[in-house]
Amino acid sequence: MYQQIRSAVESDFEQVDKFIIDQLYSNVPLVESIGHYIVEAGGKRLRPMLVLLAARCCNIQTDQHISLASVIEFIHTATLLHDDVVDMSELRRGRPTVNAEWNNPSSVLVGDFIYSRAFQILVKIGDMKIMEIMADTTNRIAEGEVLQLINKNNPNPNEQSYMQVIENKTAILFQAAAQCGAILTDADEETRDALKEFGMQMGIAFQLVDDVLDYDGDAEAMGKNVGDDLAEGKPTLPLIYAMEHSSEADAQLIRKCLADEELSKESLDEVIRMVNACGALDYTREKARACSGKARACLEKLPASPYRDALEVMVKFSIERTV
Repeated sequence: MYQQIRSAVESDFEQVDKFIIDQLYSNVPLVESIGHYIVEAGGKRLRPMLVLLAARCCNIQTDQHISLASVIEFIHTATLLHDDVVDMSELRRGRPTVNAEWNNPSSVLVGDFIYSRAFQILVKIGDMKIMEIMADTTNRIAEGEVLQLINKNNPNPNEQSYMQVIENKTAILFQAAAQCGAILTDADEETRDALKEFGMQMGIAFQLVDDVLDYDGDAEAMGKNVGDDLAEGKPTLPLIYAMEHSSEADAQLIRKCLADEELSKESLDEVIRMVNACGALDYTREKARACSGKARACLEKLPASPYRDALEVMVKFSIERTV
């Protein structure tokens, strides 16, 4: 399914890969070393692919979507570098994180370099509306990170605060990718708005599935440990649902584990069992399916094309994936 999405923009995708490598140049060897280490780790790169597909849906006549897709990937990469430091993560995509392989200061500073390189590219694109959206987007992402930090180890989280976090921290970049891909083509306002809402709804669905996989995914396939979110004190939707729909004794244990900064493997395994047993994963998947339905409805406003078809497959992939 993933290959079906990528094949629609394969030539563009290869150009994005090359452009990203070219833009990692630096007079400081450590910056280039870490930059290439991150890029070589791979990943699905759905966000830059979303730029390419949105722009192609709107019949783009220039190659600026290549630069913009790279901007989106750079911003995403910078957030991952900073995330791993905040979360003290040691594994991502099956390899040691940059902070584990080098150190925290290097990870933060190279993340800053990649952020600033993204905005250098945006200046060359030269569209003030896109610049405004990307500035607002990165600001919202930072707010989402802070909200998540505030909620860390919170034994009394709620669904509303969780949804605010994932909209700011994850979905907003999907939204910017789709919306700005359309803006590059001078698409009409209805088309821009449709792709903007498509990106938001698909981004929410994507994160909801991510949170499900943290409890029942394959650790080897995902390249990270099952239960990482709980171990890091993150109250995601499956855990919030479990606290609200379990016995008082089980809910108390979950709260205790969530607030515990030194969670034992036995406690972690017990909470994972509770989450699986109470219907939390089915509830979260159903919310993801609802968002994917809204995303597909947005695509009905676009003209038929292989690129729109690929966006529909992307929605399906986002909620049916196992990694």
